[in-house]
Amino acid sequence: MFSKNTSDPDPLVPGAPAPQAPELAEPTEPRDPLPPKPDQDGPETVTATGVATGAPKSSTSQSGKFLTTAQGARLRDTDHSLKAGPRGPVLLQDHHLREKITHFDHERIPERVVHARGAAAHGVFTANGAAEGVTQAGFLAKGVETPVFVRFSTVLGSRGSADTVRDTRGFSTKFYTAEGNYDLVGNNIPVFFIQDAIKFPDVIHAGKPHPDREIPQAQSAHDTFWDFVSLHTEAQHHTMWNMSDRGIPRSYRTMEGFGVHTFRLINAAGQTTLVKFHWKPRQGVHSLVWEEAQIINGMDPDFHRRDLADAIEAGAFPQWDLGIQVFPDTEDEMFEGIDLLDPTKLVPEELAPVQVIGTMTLNANVTNYFAETEQVAFHPGHLVPGIDVTNDPLLQGRLFSYIDTQLTRLGGPNFSQIPINRPHAPVNDMLRDGFHQSADHSGVAPYQPNSLDGGCPFMAGADMSAFIDVPVEVPAARKVRENPATFDDHYSQARMFFRSLTPVEQDHVVQAYTFELGKCYEENIRLRQLQSLANIDKRLADDVAAGLGLTAPEPAVAVADTDPSPALSQLGGSWPVAGRVVGVVADEASDLASVSEVLAAIHAEGMVPLVIAPHGGKLGAEITVQRTYLTARSTEFDAVIVAASGAAAPDAADSLDAKAGNPGGHPSLDPRVTLLLAEAFRHAKALGAWGDGGSVLAAAGIPAETAGVVVGGATEVASGVTALLANHRVWERFPTA
Repeated sequence: MFSKNTSDPDPLVPGAPAPQAPELAEPTEPRDPLPPKPDQDGPETVTATGVATGAPKSSTSQSGKFLTTAQGARLRDTDHSLKAGPRGPVLLQDHHLREKITHFDHERIPERVVHARGAAAHGVFTANGAAEGVTQAGFLAKGVETPVFVRFSTVLGSRGSADTVRDTRGFSTKFYTAEGNYDLVGNNIPVFFIQDAIKFPDVIHAGKPHPDREIPQAQSAHDTFWDFVSLHTEAQHHTMWNMSDRGIPRSYRTMEGFGVHTFRLINAAGQTTLVKFHWKPRQGVHSLVWEEAQIINGMDPDFHRRDLADAIEAGAFPQWDLGIQVFPDTEDEMFEGIDLLDPTKLVPEELAPVQVIGTMTLNANVTNYFAETEQVAFHPGHLVPGIDVTNDPLLQGRLFSYIDTQLTRLGGPNFSQIPINRPHAPVNDMLRDGFHQSADHSGVAPYQPNSLDGGCPFMAGADMSAFIDVPVEVPAARKVRENPATFDDHYSQARMFFRSLTPVEQDHVVQAYTFELGKCYEENIRLRQLQSLANIDKRLADDVAAGLGLTAPEPAVAVADTDPSPALSQLGGSWPVAGRVVGVVADEASDLASVSEVLAAIHAEGMVPLVIAPHGGKLGAEITVQRTYLTARSTEFDAVIVAASGAAAPDAADSLDAKAGNPGGHPSLDPRVTLLLAEAFRHAKALGAWGDGGSVLAAAGIPAETAGVVVGGATEVASGVTALLANHRVWERFPTA
């Protein structure tokens, strides 16, 4: 299950930076480049016109033993500029210096205005055939396997921001189908802030750092954001999702994805159906707690991208089921009183169950971040026969915006010829020239109709997998800048979402609103948002107002009550534990044979065990230490098991490690062990101990009889912690407010 660094005797831990460990001395004997690591993969080798080359994927990598210029001339020195004598000025004729610096000066392309911070992986989608009755899309036929490339992202932050900020996440999938590329460009939240794309610049400008000081980065906890959403109340439903635990996911692997909009499918008989797309993670939907997210932003700002890459490298391949909610394609495009063209509304799964139509497995990391993750270009208008858009005004605007964006980011109209964007179907488009044209087109007549090229290329008929723009009746109307009346309800679904959550999840929503509004300078903005909260739920408004030292207003509008939707809660189920990270605290005083047994048991469940010890290196002859008391933090682990004395390590000094400054700790324990256990405990994580570990928990103030604490023999502890991890957290440890 686990890939292995060939020179590393311990195969359990992902994260090795190279396919083989480096020698101590600098290599001097010329050799061919190392291959990618086993977990890495690249784009398929197809030409710029979509024809498979049959060449290995490594054929696009650099090869050969010797450094060359971009034109292939070998170099004997890349450390010294050409100068007029050792102390003289650098000469303009130094072509290698100019080429090297010029290329460096232009390494960066404009980052995405939104979704700039991203991570991605390769995989495969396998259809189960359940969608064959509603769409003629070939990749959804039973048993068809389609390569995919998936990019996850945050919305507000720049490329250099942290991963675990409170924000909406992008979830975009490129299907390389035999009928052309299909892009499902979605989010981890099923609704959006706005109903019309013309408002998109406004909501993003409001959420981005203030334009005068460029702060805060990747945060919505500031005045401009709350000024906008409190005035533009159609944003209240999405805002409620962001303030819930959905805004701080545990990992990309435990995150739902949604197509947001309603799409129209057409089957082989010409019948149409309206659908919403859902990605359901096989490992369940799980989140961080707020303090944990804040600590991670400082300790490991790459937490989500590292988690994704490590899971794939470890063989714990993330999986999602793709499902659709199906609705009749009626003239009014409504379902159970819900306007299907309103992107601020969802359809509860209790009214329209999600029907699984296939499964996606991510099984390979990227080979080069820039070439793949940064240059991949998604577009909601990349459609295939059998899938079409609707008149959702947000979706309609996206159909223009995405392709317009690529022209600036990727240097012109030929972005589809970048390897990661190339279709795996033949391309014969008659589009010519422009920046970065990689195809070598033949023929003399790139126009239609023509006779000089024998009439090629020809039109395809409907029976030849041609794309069909579904003919939809457009009623007689006036040109207006208006929304339909069904778009006017801004509060009922926000109320439904809040009241569908469990008490612990509701507490987290209260905490999030209190924190974010507490970061606003202007009291009137806080008061205005409290009015929206009062319209949604009285208890929510009262509790947030109390935290702000304000009085909650009375509701200003009458809002209809709807039945709760249990599917909106993340809690209450159990899920596979593969890919979870378990910290095992050990030292020389531990029963190392039992430690080895526990590590093997954790690994056998598909989880990643990391040994935490007072020092690096090894414990005994066999056990490799992956984290020390200095480098470990509770936020990296889903559970912690203690098998050590917890005695202070030699570097447990305030002057060496600020985490060692813990005046309230037990004198016999290393303060960093106390901190590790205290954080894991209050973040509702499973804890286990055997041997001296039971005394360590007691000394850290954690009673053995507390919920989610397993004390006993080594095997018993390993199995008990594994069982607890199936529920993600031990929420019953603490009473709700």
